[in-house]
Amino acid sequence: MTANSNKGWIVTLAGTGINLALGVLYAWSVIAKQLTKSWGWSASDASLPYAVACGVFAVVMVFAGRAQDKVGPRIVAALGGALTGIGMILSSFATQNSLWLMVIGFGVLAGTGIGLGYASATPPAVKWFPPAKKGMITGIVVSGFGLASVYIAPVTNKLLATVGINKTFLTLGIAFFIVTVLLAQLLQDPPAGYVPAGMPAPSATAKTATSRKHDYDWHEMVKTPQFYLLWLMYAFASFAGLMIIGHLAKIAAARNIDVGFILVAVLAIGNASGRIIAGMVSDKLGRTRTMLLVFLSQAAVMLLFAKLNTMALLIAGAAAVGFNYGANLSLFPSTTADFFGTKNLGVNYGLVFTAWGVGGVFGSMVAGKIVDITGTYNMAFIVAAVLCVMAAALSFLTKAPAPIMVSNPNFAGLQNESK
Repeated sequence: MTANSNKGWIVTLAGTGINLALGVLYAWSVIAKQLTKSWGWSASDASLPYAVACGVFAVVMVFAGRAQDKVGPRIVAALGGALTGIGMILSSFATQNSLWLMVIGFGVLAGTGIGLGYASATPPAVKWFPPAKKGMITGIVVSGFGLASVYIAPVTNKLLATVGINKTFLTLGIAFFIVTVLLAQLLQDPPAGYVPAGMPAPSATAKTATSRKHDYDWHEMVKTPQFYLLWLMYAFASFAGLMIIGHLAKIAAARNIDVGFILVAVLAIGNASGRIIAGMVSDKLGRTRTMLLVFLSQAAVMLLFAKLNTMALLIAGAAAVGFNYGANLSLFPSTTADFFGTKNLGVNYGLVFTAWGVGGVFGSMVAGKIVDITGTYNMAFIVAAVLCVMAAALSFLTKAPAPIMVSNPNFAGLQNESK
């Protein structure tokens, strides 16, 4: 039992390490700033590789989740790490006149790699632990992605200042290739018949009794109202968080506040801590109750954001937005596992995760359009607050599907499925 517990923690830490590398996505603002400054790219050109990467990431999550369910997390995560590294290396050959090369390299290849790696990091980890720790383990693994910009942003900034844009992409690409492919070798699902510590082993009476929860495949999941409720709540909540993440520097600049890397670091720390703390709280309080608290908290922060006119207040606001946004990234995968089982968690959460992509795209676009029309972000904050309140209201309607218990007279088969 001790060996199995240790194996579970090795898988968990490996998944966290992979996400720490893949979180380069959150440090794009540092690169975009240099592309505008050194190569004279417009703001829209500099944001295009990032936008493509986000969209590809969200779509690939569906197929990546299904792939890791079928062939295992090790192969899919290694492929993801390789593609992320190759995409960064390809981007190192771009010039100021070859935007398309960076779109393909960072946007398509690295975006695909990030989706493959991210989809493979969490499912194997949660399978090693009992349901009572599902939220905590999910939070730990995904915290790596949120925390990544704390070190990637300053490292990237230093590289850009010393070796330039092309060698920065080359250096990061080689480093991420090596680190993620090596860490991927530590990912594996528990063996057939594995029972996490703290859970009762299948008994002889289980041969004829109804004895295990049904694991939904994606065809079954999308026929349930719970899937659509989770999807809408995720999209509404992501809208607010990603809107601030994408526009925070501009919001600060509009208020003549220059906090440099501090703001990025504070938001990232809030993001990572929200994933861990919300996961642990939800293990005790329940998933949808924790969601309700997070949604209402984010709505309140959105309404207050227009008044955050000092450095201290803006830093506090960034930390709160990061915390609430990060909480969603642990609450939704763990809720998906609770509602629909862990056997097909990769593809099932991949489908739920498409809501993140929609929320992110529209959060950025709507905020930008509102600023173009009104000259301020105030209405965007109100829109985000309303969506968070709507998500809170939907949480009252979101209950776990009625239990479907599966009878299986074959004890060996029951053990195999119980993983």
